[in-house]
Amino acid sequence: MVKLSQVCSVLSGFAFKSNYFGDSGIPLVRIRDVMRGFSETYYSGEYDEQFVVNNNDILIGMDGDFNIAKWAGGEALLNQRVCKIAPVPSIVDADYLYYFLPLKLKEIWDETAFVTVKHLSVKKINDIEIPLPKLSIQKEISAMLRASDSLRNQSIKMESELNALAQAVFLEMFGDPISNPLAWSKVSLDEIAQVQGGLQVTGKRSSLPVTVDYLRVANVHKNELKLDQIKTIQVTQSELDRTCLKIGDMLVVEGHGNKDEIGRTAVWDGSIEYCTHQNHLIRVRFDESVAVPEFISRFLNSDGGRYQINKICNTTSGLNTISANSVRSLKVPLPPIHLQRKFISFLNALKLQESKNLEIKEYIKTIFEALMQRSFSGKLNLNKVA
Repeated sequence: MVKLSQVCSVLSGFAFKSNYFGDSGIPLVRIRDVMRGFSETYYSGEYDEQFVVNNNDILIGMDGDFNIAKWAGGEALLNQRVCKIAPVPSIVDADYLYYFLPLKLKEIWDETAFVTVKHLSVKKINDIEIPLPKLSIQKEISAMLRASDSLRNQSIKMESELNALAQAVFLEMFGDPISNPLAWSKVSLDEIAQVQGGLQVTGKRSSLPVTVDYLRVANVHKNELKLDQIKTIQVTQSELDRTCLKIGDMLVVEGHGNKDEIGRTAVWDGSIEYCTHQNHLIRVRFDESVAVPEFISRFLNSDGGRYQINKICNTTSGLNTISANSVRSLKVPLPPIHLQRKFISFLNALKLQESKNLEIKEYIKTIFEALMQRSFSGKLNLNKVA
């Protein structure tokens, strides 16, 4: 075991002057850019060459989640609170280090106290201890982990391609949502659906007789429900009768700090038998003889829907909101019901493929994490793996 400072140099970024930030110059790598691999902030002032980073340099964000990634955005500058790890090539393999460090950073993150945001120091990074087998062994471990990581990345890429395919088929069948080239008739939501708000979550509910699961903003994403964390609320029976969700109900996010996320929608699939929703979600229940909920949801999450939602959004004290009345006024195209259903049949087939891909992705992730643990604990028999 050796300390990181013995086999690497750790360079902390520079506090570049913000009055030189703009739309021209050299890209500036800030914490938010580490994982996404590109920067939209440019610096036009003078700088020291030691703060230049290039593709494949290992970078760590020193605030928040302590993210680590290989830079992929071309020549750029290392801003403050981002550090660059440069291994000594004759001692430590760069990929070996890249795969090992997330394990230690997770340990440090778990141990770090915080009030608002967790902070990482250069000293803490320098003091990280790493197992250091011979360089040839490091390279064998790196090659094995790269192969596993490649499979993992392929499954992520497949997920992205399936989502893109759904959007492409939507455009092929119904045209651009904004220009409406096929001249579909448009109706307001209140002509084809009932729109209703949800229940306010307060401490006063503790004495109410019925305990039931409820959905929050965190459960409703664009065309997707995330139900891994469900909370309960106490209600009256009449409240439950009024707000209990039915399969096909579309849920609209009523309030969010990010304007791009306000108004995102997903359709309830009945995963929980009795379930209601809080007041930060608006329920839309359709006349399904004229409108297919998943089709309307796809439209509202498209550029055409977003254009309308951004126009009706209100911003107060940093929170973006839309009202139930505003949702009622949203205009949606209404192609023939048989075309809407045909699109949904395609979506259902796509969801089946997405489900299979998710199983593969989780399986690969489990294998990759197991290989990581065994590789850096000295328990991996490389001859057996080969």
